[in-house]
Amino acid sequence: MNRLGFDNDKYVKLQSQNIRDRIAKFGGKLYLEFGGKLFDDYHASRVLPGFEPDSKVRMLLEMKDEAEIVIAISADDIERNKRRGDLGITYDEDTLRLIDAFRGIGLYVGSVVITHYRGQAIADKFMTRLEALGIRTYKHYIIPDYPSNIPLIVSEEGFGRNEYIETSRSLVVVTAPGPGSGKMATCLSQLYHEHQRGVDAGYAKFETFPIWNLPLKHPVNLAYEAATADLDDVNMIDPFHLEAYGVTTVNYNRDVEIFPVLEAMFRQIYGESPYKSPTDMGVNMAGYCLFDDEACREASRQEIIRRYYAAAVSVRKGMSEPHEMRKIELIMNSMGIGPKDRPVVAAALQRAEETENPAMALQLPDGTIVTGKTSSLLGAASACLLNALKKLAGIDKKLMLIAPGIIQPIQHLKVEHLGNHNPRLHTDELLIALTISAVTNPMAGYAIDQLDKLRGCEAHSSVILSHVDEELFKKIGVNISFEPKYQVKKLFHR
Repeated sequence: MNRLGFDNDKYVKLQSQNIRDRIAKFGGKLYLEFGGKLFDDYHASRVLPGFEPDSKVRMLLEMKDEAEIVIAISADDIERNKRRGDLGITYDEDTLRLIDAFRGIGLYVGSVVITHYRGQAIADKFMTRLEALGIRTYKHYIIPDYPSNIPLIVSEEGFGRNEYIETSRSLVVVTAPGPGSGKMATCLSQLYHEHQRGVDAGYAKFETFPIWNLPLKHPVNLAYEAATADLDDVNMIDPFHLEAYGVTTVNYNRDVEIFPVLEAMFRQIYGESPYKSPTDMGVNMAGYCLFDDEACREASRQEIIRRYYAAAVSVRKGMSEPHEMRKIELIMNSMGIGPKDRPVVAAALQRAEETENPAMALQLPDGTIVTGKTSSLLGAASACLLNALKKLAGIDKKLMLIAPGIIQPIQHLKVEHLGNHNPRLHTDELLIALTISAVTNPMAGYAIDQLDKLRGCEAHSSVILSHVDEELFKKIGVNISFEPKYQVKKLFHR
């Protein structure tokens, strides 16, 4: 459990040098498309155990005086209230969070660009909100037949319709709350406008996945397909790279589709293209930093199964289409894996069958699995969390750490004053009760001190957890999944 397989220090060093080399290749200005999450790339940290979620931003800080940030967000994502699966917040909320986070560490945020704009009223409201906060906003429009109609795209009726984003620094980092936000199109549009203004500018792409020098069907790359099932992304052999160099590399369909556009633009700007393939555009050194391939393979297999459950729950909630879940099923089938390959699933379901009530299982760092059942005092998630902390602290499972005199007043508050129908303690309430108990019971405090040891552990619930419980497990770093069914048969679930 929690076996490392990725050298993060080596990655930061190699990646930083590669970016510097790319900046030196273009004189004047570089548009650097940053794929994935900048501050908190938890997907990368899950499939590449040892990868630090903030590795990318560490590299940017080394160049903060030359860099500015442009955040791209799709008007379509604003309209449909698309949410980040890891944080549970909408993309527009995450845009504000990112601006605060960048500013908080001294990085300059130049502007926000609304992509895929077609007059959506909710996008207009968001732009008004940004401008009221003093943030410059720009609109980029949908181009018919993009990306196939190159003559139209590279014209006044194509990129020429987009508003030119005014930038002031030599390194412009284009990032977004999530995939499909139009980052690459934003960069290409800017190259067109810079050329119209007589400014030489270059483009490079910083995308962690798929990893170009790992096999096409490597679990790390397949986990990326599972993570982007809603986008219909497909990993594929880069045909341009194979033709140019006779070397097989991995890219994904959107980059391969857009490459002729970029190549045509560079030919107009420089007379020739500096890149012969989509792989050439990238600055990704992650593939050189795996030191335990099997650890990364197993971590990726677990991620794919979790993605399957997340998709199934999303379908159950009516928030996504079944084809997303089916795509992940196909990936699992191609790998010969299924839910049975996630040990906590069987343990949780067995415990639920034995007790005829919701149950949960959690696998500790040493591989031991603890479970929790539903009781009159605690929900299954809370019971499992408490049992896990006891196990890590070496405390007898039967030893009472929280006196009933502490739990009962909390239940009374919930039911009699706050209008809750469920008196059982959620995980956050459990930890508060445990902290209060630590005042008089040192063992309770010792149990609380074990929380950090749960980071990276796997867990599964036999029912859909409440938002409160789900968020708490995410905060403490537990990789949680659950069955696509509710605890009670109701139409409305909070």
